[in-house]
Amino acid sequence: MKPVFVLLVSTAWTLTGAQYYYQGLMDYLENRLLAIEDRMQLWHEQSHRYHTEMLDFKKLTAEAMDGLKNEHSMMFKDLEGAAARVDRVEREMDYVETQTSPRACVNKADKVVEQGAWGLQESRGGEEEEEDWEELRSRVSDCVEIISGIRSVKILKRVGSPKGMWTRDPRSSKVYVFNGTSGDSIYQFNSVRDFSSSPGVTSSRHIRPPSEWSGPGSAVYNGYLYYIQQEADTDVQVVKYDLLSGLPRCVTDVAMFPMESHAAVYSLNPETVADLAADDEGLWLLYASSDSEPNINLAKMDPDTLDIEQIWDTRCPRENAEAAFVVCGTVYVVYNTRMPSRSRIQCLFDVNDMVISEEAPLIYFPRRYGAHASLKYNPEERQLYGWDDGYQIIYRLSMKKKLLV
Repeated sequence: MKPVFVLLVSTAWTLTGAQYYYQGLMDYLENRLLAIEDRMQLWHEQSHRYHTEMLDFKKLTAEAMDGLKNEHSMMFKDLEGAAARVDRVEREMDYVETQTSPRACVNKADKVVEQGAWGLQESRGGEEEEEDWEELRSRVSDCVEIISGIRSVKILKRVGSPKGMWTRDPRSSKVYVFNGTSGDSIYQFNSVRDFSSSPGVTSSRHIRPPSEWSGPGSAVYNGYLYYIQQEADTDVQVVKYDLLSGLPRCVTDVAMFPMESHAAVYSLNPETVADLAADDEGLWLLYASSDSEPNINLAKMDPDTLDIEQIWDTRCPRENAEAAFVVCGTVYVVYNTRMPSRSRIQCLFDVNDMVISEEAPLIYFPRRYGAHASLKYNPEERQLYGWDDGYQIIYRLSMKKKLLV
């Protein structure tokens, strides 16, 4: 009996220990589950808070965006109103300009030209013609002036290609139009008024020079046409052509161009390999000697023989330059941007060293259409003839004495 009792006691003890073990395990698992539930509850509360904050942030962002849209709409309306007012002012200015003469300085000779009764004959043999011309030239023999600003603008008309050139010979009232960036024809009008009233260029006199002109860099000076001739695999040349002789092949002289490669003088107008300019002191040539040359070079030319008398480095960069002109021996380089904005005179160079840096003006052209393809100065009128996106424009200039005079 004793062994059986011992076995029963041992079995009861084992069952009691197992029961305590499983009970402790169940308590542990229950505690862990409760802790997990607490954590899940905390995560749920935090997620709900984050979601609420996100909704509030989204609402604030939407309100801010609506406010920005309203401000943008108001600003856009203000800009539209300002643009309409500017356009109205420009139309009023254009109307005022059409009612007045395009000349900056009106004198007896100018009035004769404006009335279409210019007394100079087309031949060079007349003694009266030479006397009148010498009288005109005597007014600008001592040129000591610099541009101080643009007095007014006159949009004459729109005819031809986006790029081109037009100018007037100071010796006569005739106007010459170069349509495009190259060609074999030049259009001649008797006066600015005739050109303004013409329906196009078909009604004009066609002049065919002996060779094709290249680029809007030609010049008309003392009855002669000076233009750039450029053909493939040939050197660039300056050609002098007699406009008054009436002969189709009357070339008086040809000069080779002093450049190593066909580099554009203005980066914004790659068609202009060289630019010829005329002012009170004679004939000038603006060019770049090579593609690696960063600055614009200036050469003084003999208008009779086309000999180069002197060469200067203007220190005016070619980059972002669109055009240039010469007044009283001072080069004015006009700059713009790749996306056309307001043209501005930003660099000057005086061959006589009579213009100091403090005197050089930063002149902005009135905002019009695009960028200038060419700007030609007329010393007798003190005006610029500009070609802007197919529009022919006249700029009246204000002048002042150079400080070092």
